[in-house]
Amino acid sequence: MKKEIADIRKDYRLQELTEADVASDAIEQFTRWWQEAVESQLEEVNAMTLATATKNGVPHARIVLLKDYDKQGFVFYTNYSSHKGQEMQENPHAALLFFWPALERQVRIEGVIEKVTAAESDEYFHSRPAGSRIGAWASPQSTVIPTRGVLEENVQKFTTEFNSGIPRPPHWGGYRLVPNSIEFWQGRSSRLHDRILFTQTDTGWQINRLAP
Repeated sequence: MKKEIADIRKDYRLQELTEADVASDAIEQFTRWWQEAVESQLEEVNAMTLATATKNGVPHARIVLLKDYDKQGFVFYTNYSSHKGQEMQENPHAALLFFWPALERQVRIEGVIEKVTAAESDEYFHSRPAGSRIGAWASPQSTVIPTRGVLEENVQKFTTEFNSGIPRPPHWGGYRLVPNSIEFWQGRSSRLHDRILFTQTDTGWQINRLAP
């Protein structure tokens, strides 16, 4: 073990999280933490790890951006034909992870993936900068390409083709993770962190403390 790596550590002391602190609803509790994160002006505050798995259970993870959330779930957008799109088609169980180190907080969300409506995808797509809209057409996401020149040629091609308006590609749109559990993790001293788990039941959210 490399000593310089093993010696990297931080003792968390900013805040605590108790059962009395949290809302009775997991989405309301997320909103409280989300607003504090936004107000703290964290860089890329909406960046989250999306973990998916193949139908055989082989996991993959990557960073995506949260674009909306409500009581139905957490929304992000991508290419349906990408590796993650294919995995979510084969196996709709997925997880999200937010890590806000400046606040010494994590939020872990697990649930089932569904596509958002075409209207929702259209609305978000047309709110994007033109370059991003062209990029959705230009990139055959997750496929092997010989050089970056392929992307540049595609950008030129679709910029010319769509000079009067850029439609949403049929292979691009939104997904919603419908949560069945959400864990709020607050760092505490000596690795004795606070972990409050919300689990969805037929009658609402069940709240439990987990050992760190």
